[in-house]
Amino acid sequence: MVLALAFSITTNATVKNGDVNGDGSIDISDVTELIAYILTGGSVTPDPAHESVDLGLPSGTLWATCNVGATAPEEYGDYFAWAETVPNKDFYQWSTTPYVVIEDGQVHFTKYNTKESLGPVDNKTELDPEDDAAYVNWGEEWRMPSKEQIDELSANCTWVWTQVNGVNGQLATGPNGNTIFFPAAGSRLEYDLSGAGERGHYWTRSLYILTPTVSFPNSGYKLYVTNNTFGWNSGNRNCGFVVRAVRAN
Repeated sequence: MVLALAFSITTNATVKNGDVNGDGSIDISDVTELIAYILTGGSVTPDPAHESVDLGLPSGTLWATCNVGATAPEEYGDYFAWAETVPNKDFYQWSTTPYVVIEDGQVHFTKYNTKESLGPVDNKTELDPEDDAAYVNWGEEWRMPSKEQIDELSANCTWVWTQVNGVNGQLATGPNGNTIFFPAAGSRLEYDLSGAGERGHYWTRSLYILTPTVSFPNSGYKLYVTNNTFGWNSGNRNCGFVVRAVRAN
């Protein structure tokens, strides 16, 4: 088991992972405010550690034991649209999705686009760190998994639908016998949460690219779990899914 520590400032509000001034980003202004806070008698205390587990995977990738926004493996945690780093908004729709503009009723993308018909092409197929919910919320050693990492997880683990503290989900057991639990957290679209307890959807940082000539920039790859199966498919970027972070060994 590996622990990754972040730090927060002891104030009346909870401040995590360096966002001292609470503006949703981490930059030099946070450092300035942190120094001023300490010089005026404030104190810095550790955030709860984010734990990861070595499943014995060929790549050595370590998987977090709980979802971003959760404090226990069975908790659902936070929901994000793809490329979104501030969670749990009230309404999940294309018009509220990062890097999306609506033109004449058609969805267009201003970033992470591979098709000229859908906006300016940048051919970015993986999230930059600043658009990665794990990186932004937990710190620089964490990332949302790639498509290749969920393929490796799916292929090398045994999976069993079970319950942890009364919560349904899939328990994945790695080659070395260590386990990780993926709760069936459902998904959010518009105002609604659906499928909780029946299925779970976990974002990757990878855009949905089938082949070098076949791509779907409106979608990202995701890991899914249900009561009888698991694997990967894709989800529209506007959907609210949970995130399970990874870190390098």
